[in-house]
Amino acid sequence: MEGRPWSICRQSAGAPLATAGSMSIRAVLDRVFSAVDASGPRPVLAIGNGDPTVSAFFRPPLEAEEAVVAALRSRKHNGYSPSVGVLPARRAIAEYLSRDLPYQLSPDDIYLTAGCCQAIDVMISVLAQPGSNILLPKPGFPLYESRTMFSNLEARHFNLIPDRGWEADLESVEALADENTVAMVIVNPSNPCGSVYSHDHLAKIAETARKLGIIIIADEVYDHLAFGNKPFIPMGIFADMVPVITVGSISKRWLVPGWRLGWIAMCDLNCILKEAKVDKSIESYINITNDPATFIQGAVPQIIANTKEDYFMKILNLLRNSADLCYSKIKEARGITCPHKPEGSMFVMAKLDLSCLDGIQDDLDFCCMLAKEESVIVLPGSALGMKDWIRITFAMDIPTLENALERITSFCQRHDKLEA
Repeated sequence: MEGRPWSICRQSAGAPLATAGSMSIRAVLDRVFSAVDASGPRPVLAIGNGDPTVSAFFRPPLEAEEAVVAALRSRKHNGYSPSVGVLPARRAIAEYLSRDLPYQLSPDDIYLTAGCCQAIDVMISVLAQPGSNILLPKPGFPLYESRTMFSNLEARHFNLIPDRGWEADLESVEALADENTVAMVIVNPSNPCGSVYSHDHLAKIAETARKLGIIIIADEVYDHLAFGNKPFIPMGIFADMVPVITVGSISKRWLVPGWRLGWIAMCDLNCILKEAKVDKSIESYINITNDPATFIQGAVPQIIANTKEDYFMKILNLLRNSADLCYSKIKEARGITCPHKPEGSMFVMAKLDLSCLDGIQDDLDFCCMLAKEESVIVLPGSALGMKDWIRITFAMDIPTLENALERITSFCQRHDKLEA
């Protein structure tokens, strides 16, 4: 007997999700990977994603691994955790973040999440209201873009200026903001730019946000991964001027992105967020989402307490050396320029001069042809809001990185219009 057509087939229920998902780094890199010649004689060298653990040179500290083993063997962390996270882990993270602040965070200011990505998801969902908008950096981490789209929150983009060390264009911030603007996002150290903001620039950002009456979401997942002339300074030091919501994780500094342990920290000295009940909204949202693994939460206090400073310095030296190599090699490739030497995080943005390159239409075309001809994977800048740029990850061992960059140079030479 025939019935009515299935209602789900008449609905476009998956359309917003499909659009948001297509903007992810994974989706774009999958498209680039599909261009690789599977019969090619050389191994694929992937310098487009942000997972440093693919290199044997970037390993977590032994103390972190031992802390996880101890947490498991204690048999104290096999059950469910409170939705906000277990108290010892929240206390340890509050103390860890407070080391760099002129005030002390409490465990009640900390909410544990399944990685920094869930922290972003929570904050975008909490702030999304009909007719509201949020200011995002361009270039930026595309998860913000996809989450705002999926949450029906309008995204407005302010520029980061390459020739000024990727500083935020605060004039464009002021022009974009209105009475419906709920927040602006700052990523420091920067993914994808590799920049580190000075105290002076962060102060100007804070003053701009204060004047506009908007909060700051400070994405500091790469906290302390600063190896240039400028130290990492947390946005939270300006919480006396403007409410700051910091999102972070152990993923990058401890090189454990697969452990999925992140946090939201409310730096709210003037209680503006509490008066607006943002804390209650965060609690309500995380009550209906998944928690980070309880045994990882149980290990956090010892992970933070036991990891030696020598380990962090070793990782910074590795990143500094690979960043220097990456910057110098990019300058050898015709048709690619790098306006700013990376000072932090694990990435650098490079601009394509397509007028020099024969047969290449745009950044996606460049990346797909590079994958096909050289088996090298880089991320198209259009995935980050910067058409005809590319993002390169330098968090890997020197020989592999040098090999990949030499292949890029060969590719550019082969497509050089002067040579064609």
